[in-house]
Amino acid sequence: MFWTIVGWILFGLIAGFIARALVPGKDDIGLLRTIVLGIVGSVVGGLLFGLLTVGFRGFQPAGWIGSVIGAIIVLVIYNKVTGRKTRPRA
Repeated sequence: MFWTIVGWILFGLIAGFIARALVPGKDDIGLLRTIVLGIVGSVVGGLLFGLLTVGFRGFQPAGWIGSVIGAIIVLVIYNKVTGRKTRPRA
């Protein structure tokens, strides 16, 4: 059980860092939010993959590509909701 949690944290950290690297601009969200971003992105990616392929099978994690895509979606939504990375209006 302990190693499963550690695995999820590392998986979330890597997926979150990749998503942050792929989304343009600077992200100052910190390490904990990066981990959460990757974990939530994995669940979102699994949900989207299930809906697009074999139908909804409940919440489940995705593979690396699905996790990064899900984390990018979550990061973009997070930036829109919090107002980060918006260009100042002239």
